[in-house]
Amino acid sequence: MIAEPTLLSRSVQKENSVVDVSSCASVHHVSSERNENRQKTVRGKRKARECSENAKRKHSKSSNGSLGRAENEQLKNGDVEAVTLFEVVSMGRNAMQAVVDDWIDAYTGDRDTALLDLISFFIQCSGCKGMVTAEMFQSKKGTDVMSKMVEDLDEDTGLQYKKFLAFPWILTVTWPLDMDSGEYPLIMSGLYWKRFRSHFCEFVSVLVAQCQNCVIFDGYLLNTLISLLTELSDSRVRAFRHTCTLAAVKLLSALVNVALNLSVSVDNSQRLYEVELAKMASKRASPRLDRIQRKISELQDRKCEIENMMDAIFKGVFLKRYRDVIPEIRAICMEELTVWMKLYSSVFLNDSYLKYVGWMMHDKQPDVRLKCVLGLQALYQDQSSSKMDLFTIRFKERMISMTLDKDHEVAIQAMRLLMVISQSCEDVLSPDDHKNVFQFVYCSHRPLATTAGEFLYNRLLSNHELSKPRDGASDQERHRGLVLARVRALIHFHTENELHQQVLYLVDSLWDSAGALLKDWTGLTSLLLPHTSCQEQALSSAEEAFVIELMLASVRQAAEGPPLSGRGAGKKVINTKEKKLQIDDCTKLTEHFIKVLPELLSKYSEDAEKLTSLLKIPQYFQTDTCDHENSQCVQALLAELEAAVDRHTDAGLLEATARSYQSLCAQDLPWHSLARPSFDRLIQHWTDTLGTRLGESLSDGCFTANEDSTLEILSTLKKLNAFDIAQDLSKWSLYELGTRLLDVEIKHGGLPMEVTIEALRCMCSCILWKLNTFGEGLTSRESALQQRSQLRAFCEKCHRCLSHAEQLVREQAFMFLSDVLIAHNYQLQMWDSSAGTPLLYTPDPKLQKALLSFVVEHVFTSPEQDTHSLMASGPGRTTTDTFCFQSRKFSESECGDGRLEDLHRRRNLLAAYCKLIVHSVLEMSMAAEVFKQYVKYYNDFGDIIKETLNRTRQMDKMESARTLVQCLQQLYLRLKQEQDRGNTCSSRVQTYSSIKELARRFSLTFGWDQIKSRESLAMIHRDSIEFVFKGFVQQSEKHSPPYISYLTILSEFSSKLLKPDKKTIYSYLQKFAGEQVINNRDESWMPLIYYRASLMGTAEGEDSISFISSDTNKQPSLTNRSRSPSVKQVNSEGDQRFLSPSSEPKGNKLLKSSEDSKVQQAPLSREQLTSSLVSDKAPRSSDEVDVDTVDIDG
Repeated sequence: MIAEPTLLSRSVQKENSVVDVSSCASVHHVSSERNENRQKTVRGKRKARECSENAKRKHSKSSNGSLGRAENEQLKNGDVEAVTLFEVVSMGRNAMQAVVDDWIDAYTGDRDTALLDLISFFIQCSGCKGMVTAEMFQSKKGTDVMSKMVEDLDEDTGLQYKKFLAFPWILTVTWPLDMDSGEYPLIMSGLYWKRFRSHFCEFVSVLVAQCQNCVIFDGYLLNTLISLLTELSDSRVRAFRHTCTLAAVKLLSALVNVALNLSVSVDNSQRLYEVELAKMASKRASPRLDRIQRKISELQDRKCEIENMMDAIFKGVFLKRYRDVIPEIRAICMEELTVWMKLYSSVFLNDSYLKYVGWMMHDKQPDVRLKCVLGLQALYQDQSSSKMDLFTIRFKERMISMTLDKDHEVAIQAMRLLMVISQSCEDVLSPDDHKNVFQFVYCSHRPLATTAGEFLYNRLLSNHELSKPRDGASDQERHRGLVLARVRALIHFHTENELHQQVLYLVDSLWDSAGALLKDWTGLTSLLLPHTSCQEQALSSAEEAFVIELMLASVRQAAEGPPLSGRGAGKKVINTKEKKLQIDDCTKLTEHFIKVLPELLSKYSEDAEKLTSLLKIPQYFQTDTCDHENSQCVQALLAELEAAVDRHTDAGLLEATARSYQSLCAQDLPWHSLARPSFDRLIQHWTDTLGTRLGESLSDGCFTANEDSTLEILSTLKKLNAFDIAQDLSKWSLYELGTRLLDVEIKHGGLPMEVTIEALRCMCSCILWKLNTFGEGLTSRESALQQRSQLRAFCEKCHRCLSHAEQLVREQAFMFLSDVLIAHNYQLQMWDSSAGTPLLYTPDPKLQKALLSFVVEHVFTSPEQDTHSLMASGPGRTTTDTFCFQSRKFSESECGDGRLEDLHRRRNLLAAYCKLIVHSVLEMSMAAEVFKQYVKYYNDFGDIIKETLNRTRQMDKMESARTLVQCLQQLYLRLKQEQDRGNTCSSRVQTYSSIKELARRFSLTFGWDQIKSRESLAMIHRDSIEFVFKGFVQQSEKHSPPYISYLTILSEFSSKLLKPDKKTIYSYLQKFAGEQVINNRDESWMPLIYYRASLMGTAEGEDSISFISSDTNKQPSLTNRSRSPSVKQVNSEGDQRFLSPSSEPKGNKLLKSSEDSKVQQAPLSREQLTSSLVSDKAPRSSDEVDVDTVDIDG
């Protein structure tokens, strides 16, 4: 829809003339003869174009007319010659001044012709491919003319047209029908059209600026232009409305500048008049005073005229378009309105205009809201808030609520707006408002959090009144006092909001604005170390803990940087400048803490919590800055690390110390030679101590240690296990030490529970390290056999521990065993054949059965009603394994922490077992017992079981389907056996309705892709039909098969079948049951009729209700034929009556998508079926296309 303009033909007659202005490479002469021959019209176009181009070139050369200087400037620069305003503006801003000057010269010479050029320019900028017709308006009876101002469709020519008054002309714009659905310059993508928009806006501004001292006040130019833009901005065509609205508001902005210049001139003239008037009467020149007075009056008249023009544009364009259906138009109006308020505040900055901005802050489109917020920022920054008091009070709540906007950019700018308001208006935001806004430092969107952090810093931490230094204080004391005041303000904020306890997120939010404070590790550590001159400013224990956490978070931020967990989609790629800054920060913190950290560790050596945080700092050291001076500091640090682990056995502290040792002992680093010997001595000391104590305590195969020896053995095991996680300690033979303890426990017992768990953990870590390093070099058969023997021995010991008297030992043994088996399976999958003999081990059947029994006994234990009531307030916690299971929340007022921890523990056990299934460690059939509990424990473990089901289906969809069939059949048989015994109320057996609901849930997991699950669904029906009719003989049997009611359960899967598959399965059913049996209406055969109806409801288009209408007491609905009908009305004992189950229509909805699909599926291939499965006369649609077939009999 973009025009390709050429030279325009200008022929203006004085009375009732018709001027044709073409915007699409031709000029149309419009007359009453519009329906002439099309060939004549084409020839006329060509002649008109050639004549107009020649006339234009002659005119521009001879008379220095419009565009002359613009063309010369473009030709000098080597550009293509431009002959229209549209082309010149499209070329760029270099010729903008010249083209405007040329147009003004042309307007001075022939204003009608030049004005028509300008009108054509705006039409072309709208992307119009039509034409403009102008005729002079002379009628004094405007009512008759205005009644003809229309926008409609010309049925004769098939063109749309708009006829309107742009005094002194009546303009008619004609365009094709498809213009409104096409593109136009303002919305087209690409750099060229983005520049065109800016050039277009600049042209309007330059035009008014150049005309402000001449033709702008002739009562002709702007009146016509305003009429044109007002009418076209009210068009139904989006291109006209958008383009002319933009031109109109830019025209008003340009007029605002003119009005400002006039105001300055009026002020200058007024001051000059006052100076002249202040002279003595003898020196006063009356003619000069009169001249100045006339000039003032003239300027004021011009200013009044400009304001009238602005008012006409505002009322004619803005008031109609600020609520336009197009969000771009609304955004333009809001953006320019705030510009007018800022530039010409004496007229526009009042409540009459501010209300539009307040209203549009509720707009549905984020772009419009964003323009309002950005405009308000500029207004509040301009120190004009005194005129906005009423607006601020009226819309303050809305501005605060916009920080919660779903669009992140709007929320960020709303936060900045509140920041500006807080700076310019101290009393607008209350303390509660500030408190609510400051809590955004903990939000997940980092840009919004950093903006809130900047607000927090400016409001609380940059206040100069925080620190009032004492008289005579040194610079160091002044700096320490300032840091202390800011830290205490931060502590007050952190402890007061009680929203989040993670200091790391607070530091991340403040990093960009308060980086100088957070990186001032010298000032922070000075608050922790003794300071004799400032005893009255000493920190409390809680404040010291916060400072240590703050210091650790800032060290981590400087070394690793954002994003944190939950902030950002992935790891940020830093540029060279940021990388250099990060290295510099790491160097600074290393140089500082390597000297200060030993002293801090010594001071807080008895406080395990503070010590744990301090021990994490060496993990972020820049270890390539080692020199002789730092070597002594490293030795002091290593001594403090050793003292810390000798004094404490806290798990978090030991882990932090192990990670710090790992960082200091890294290969190819300068500190390796210092840290590694210290680490080896520490481990050797612990192993020697443990070996000695075990030799003393294990006598005659029994554990005989006293209480002190037991505590020493336990603490040593904890330390070794914590360090074994970080580094491989296999060379110290820890596995043998753990084996000695477990052998005693298995044979004779008597080992404390905690010692048993730590011994299992020690052996598990050793096995995992060996599996990790196995295969790095060429492995021999003997090595593989040795490793397999060790793995088998560990699994046997864990198997024995599964029956331990202590529940915690049983659970830990199960978890350790699962981790080792999964790691072994992964090692087999990643095995390189060139590395030699792999380590092969398969759990024996007894162990697999023991794992299953353990899960059944320890996971699915609580009553169903307890779990449902527990989960009524929300889901449970999530495991941190590869399943990424959904996070859950609990209401602690309804259920205690003990029950929450118990559910969390059972979820971990179930997740570990399910990982054994999906990693192929256990057979897939072992998942049947887990799948049985899908409905009963859906609230507790539904997400884990569903994810396991999906993973097994991805591994082998046929085997997964067999597992589902096995699950349903086992539950059915168990219920059948209990009913045969008369035990109908056993809580251990699921009811018939629950089994049917389980089948419905299973069918929902197949999703909407029926082709993808075609084979597995067919196999489910095939195996189930064989299960029901096993041993049934059609001729001799008069009674129904004993498992006939299972067909009602099977009908839950019918809705997932394709239409041709239903036909084939129905034929397969006929093979076993026979036609006579299928049509039997006896009560015992009702499940068969129910199942047949689920297959026939969409298979052949028959009314399934007719098969069972004589047996139903309730008339079924005729509006939904796809719903499987109710078989028989039963009483409330339906769950206990096995042979007469109550129907549940919600589980029998058949999919209509298979019928309505554009791609119809073919029946199952008969070549893959036995001759007895499908009859040769089975119906087959002629328009069906063959697709992948299913072997239902295989």
